[in-house]
Amino acid sequence: MDADRKLESQLCFALYSASKVASGAYRGELAALGLTYTQYVTLLALWDEDAVTVRDLGDRLHLDSGTLSPLIRRLEKSGYVERRRDQSDERLVTVHVTEAGHALQPVVDAARERVYEGFKLSVDDAVLLRDLAVRFCEAHSAPNPSQSS
Repeated sequence: MDADRKLESQLCFALYSASKVASGAYRGELAALGLTYTQYVTLLALWDEDAVTVRDLGDRLHLDSGTLSPLIRRLEKSGYVERRRDQSDERLVTVHVTEAGHALQPVVDAARERVYEGFKLSVDDAVLLRDLAVRFCEAHSAPNPSQSS
C-alpha cells in the first residue's frame, strides 16, 4: 500500500484528531461552568473586543448566523451577554458582555490554565503548534493565484 494513503500520514486526520483531543480536554472544565466550547470561544472573542456586531463576531469565529444566533441567545439566557440595536443604524445588532459575563472571566481563565497543564506541552511547543495552525488556516483561505480569472 502506498505510504501516502495511510491514515496516519494524512495531515487532515492529524488535525481532526488534534481538534477532538483539544475540545475534549476543555469539555469537563467548561461543563462545570455550564458552557460549551463554542460558547467559550465566543466569550473569549467578546472579552477581547466587546460591543461588536453579530456579523463581525461571526466572521471572527468563522460561524454562520444560523449557528451564531442560537449561541448568542443561550449566552443571553445565561446572563453573560446582551444584544443591542445600534443607535446610529438600527439594522445593526451589537453584542455586549454583561457584568456577569465579565465576572466569569477569571473563572474561565483558571479553567483554561488547568486544561493547558493537562496537555503537557512546553510553552514554546504550544506557541509553535498554535502558530502553525493559524498559518495552515490562512494558507487555505488565501486566494489561489492559479484560480483567478
